[in-house]
Amino acid sequence: MPSLRGRLVINLFYEASTRTRSSFELAAKRLSADVLNLVSSGSSVEKGESLRDTVATLSAYGPDAIVIRSPNAGAPAMVAGWTSAAVVNAGDGKHQHPTQALLDCYTLRRRLGTLDGAKIWIVGDVAHSRVARSCIQAFTKLGAHVTVAGPPTLVPDEFASLGASVRHSLDGMREADAVYALRMQLERMSDAAVPSLREYTSNFRIDRGAWARGSS
Repeated sequence: MPSLRGRLVINLFYEASTRTRSSFELAAKRLSADVLNLVSSGSSVEKGESLRDTVATLSAYGPDAIVIRSPNAGAPAMVAGWTSAAVVNAGDGKHQHPTQALLDCYTLRRRLGTLDGAKIWIVGDVAHSRVARSCIQAFTKLGAHVTVAGPPTLVPDEFASLGASVRHSLDGMREADAVYALRMQLERMSDAAVPSLREYTSNFRIDRGAWARGSS
């Protein structure tokens, strides 16, 4: 489709990614944009080039949009102040992943019809999940009731400030219309977040036993 013909989209990825990067690249190409992919490995970043210097170099090419994924929270906001190009956040640290949340909203609306009044549970490593933060905000804006569940080390009470109910067990999960099961993001953990994996899975694994426990 010719929607982006003559436009330049730069994918700037400072973290490993398969699905997100390929999705942005494929979408831009299908809309006829010119696409430039840049990853930190093999670029001048390995020689110590700063994010600001990299953005300055890329801005000289006249991009219309820069899609950035970074391990540092707030990086897309900084980039937006350094370039006239539109900036898309493809995930920044533990902060946000808004495009994933939009896709999840689309998928759930197709399945449930509406999110207004829907009960959605997000179970697992919520503390290190940027997707969870974006989804909580998106789901609640569309009228859903969001519950986050997991051990206190992975589901701190601060998530209540985003509009979610916080639970440290799966009691009541059978009432949910949709359940997210999050993986433990070990790459973002500096210390052990749970006493043992066996204890964690015995209490928060999503299986037939979890549905039985969630009925209480």
